[in-house]
Amino acid sequence: MSKQPNIKGVEVTEPVIKRRLSTEERQEEIVRVAVELAAEKGVDSVTTQDMADAMKLTQGSIFRHFSSKDDIWFAVMQWIRARLMKVLDKAAADAGDPLDAIERMFHAHIAFVSKHPAIPRLLFTELLHKKNSKLQQLIQEIVSGYEAKIAGLLEDAKSQSLVSAELDSKSAAVLYIGMIQGLVIQASIFGGKRSLPQEAQKTFPIYLHGIKKRSDTV
Repeated sequence: MSKQPNIKGVEVTEPVIKRRLSTEERQEEIVRVAVELAAEKGVDSVTTQDMADAMKLTQGSIFRHFSSKDDIWFAVMQWIRARLMKVLDKAAADAGDPLDAIERMFHAHIAFVSKHPAIPRLLFTELLHKKNSKLQQLIQEIVSGYEAKIAGLLEDAKSQSLVSAELDSKSAAVLYIGMIQGLVIQASIFGGKRSLPQEAQKTFPIYLHGIKKRSDTV
């Protein structure tokens, strides 16, 4: 409610009209709430009623925008892909060379995961994959596209003699993704005892040392 003075100076209470969200805005709100609840409760424990309660809506309101909970998780994965790729592209755009781009992307990804801790659970929870083949295919596309992006940068680095000419770029890209997964899992296991960004700072130089071109020695 807002108060406005009438002509005699007496305050009159007027109702505040809340703007009705568009379908796209409401869907994005549901997605963001689903991500937050997944971080808090775990993916498998989140229900559509939880989402409705968090948004102060009825469960029926949720299903007016998504036909099923699986459709919500599919939209969540699309949300993750769009935002993660935007973060990675921005990081790579400021790089001086392909290896610098890979390093910037690595730390940008770690920062993104630190900000959204539910994302690794969503990407790698086996239950969601088994229940929904459409969702599994989308996740495979996300991971495969990411690997291809890193492999392409490694090929560029190879052409610039920044890495070994014998480097298997595809396998090195798989290792890159696995390194992030491993760090995230360890951070989850040890909780606050291990800082994900700090562990990433110590780990990436080892990866870089393994792929960089060695100087010829006499």
